[in-house]
Amino acid sequence: MLALVAGAFSLPSARPTVAGAAGGSPTANRPYGLKVPAGYDSRHPIPLVVLLHGYTSNGAAQAAYFGLVAEADKAGFLLAYPDGTRDRFGNRFWNATDACCDFFRSGVDDVAYLDAVIGEISAKYPVDPARVFVVGHSNGAFMAHRYACDRAAKVAAIVTLAGMQWKDQSHCGAGSPVSVLHVHGRNDMTVYYGGGATPEGAYPGAVETVGDWAKKDGCTGSLTVTGRKFDLERTIPGDETDEAAWSGCPAGAAVTLWTIEGGGHVPAFNDHWAESIWAFMATHPKVASGS
Repeated sequence: MLALVAGAFSLPSARPTVAGAAGGSPTANRPYGLKVPAGYDSRHPIPLVVLLHGYTSNGAAQAAYFGLVAEADKAGFLLAYPDGTRDRFGNRFWNATDACCDFFRSGVDDVAYLDAVIGEISAKYPVDPARVFVVGHSNGAFMAHRYACDRAAKVAAIVTLAGMQWKDQSHCGAGSPVSVLHVHGRNDMTVYYGGGATPEGAYPGAVETVGDWAKKDGCTGSLTVTGRKFDLERTIPGDETDEAAWSGCPAGAAVTLWTIEGGGHVPAFNDHWAESIWAFMATHPKVASGS
C-alpha cells in the first residue's frame, strides 16, 4: 500500500553527509542524508529542501528517483532526505494523517522529528528561514501536507506528488500562507486522484486538496486551467501534464495543481522534473501573514 519500492532507482552519485545529533535529540537514532551543494559558501544564506519518501522506501532512493541531488548542485540548495521509522512489517513510514501511514498506531511524532532535522541543519548552516521547502511522494506527500499544516510559519512552499491533505480540515491549523504545488497522475490506482480511503481513514482528492490550501492561504478566486503544459513523464508522449492554479491568492503565494494525464502512482520522470519543481520552490519564498 502506498509503496515506492526502495532499490528501484540508482543511489545518488554524490555521497551525502550523514547527519544526526548525539544524546537525546530526536535525530540521535534517526540520522538523515544531507547533500551540501558544490560551491557552497557559508557567507551567504542558503535554501533548504527536505525530501520525504514514500511508504516502504527510504530517503536515498527517493532522492535518486526525483533527481534532486544533481539539482541541489546545479541550483545551490541544501537537500535533506531523512528516513521514516519502520513498522511491524519492516516498512518505513511517516505518521502523517489518519489515512496514512501509521497503520499500527505507533504514535511516532514525525512533526517533532522534522523540527529537529530542520533545526539541526539550521544550526550548522546559514539556512534562509524564508526558503525552507518540503517535498514528498505518496506517504511522504501526506507528511509534507501535515508538516505544512502544523508548521506553516516555518515552511515557504511544499511540492507533493500523490499524497493528500487531511480530509477533516479541523486538523490543519495553518495560519500563515504556504505555497503549494500538488502533482498527481490521473490514473493513480494507489492514491486516487479523486480521493478515497485507507483502512485507517479517508483522504480528499487532488482538486479538493488544493482547494483546502487555497482557503487556508486566503485565495479569493477559483481553480483555473492556465493553458501551460509540461513534458515530465518519459513514457507518455507529448506534453502530458496540465496546469491549473487558484486565482486571487495573496501576493507571492501560489496554489497550483499539475495533473499528469495517463500518469500513475510512480511516474517515470524525465530530466525536466527536478528542475521544474525546484523552479516552483525558488520563485515562492515565504510570504508573511497579512502581506
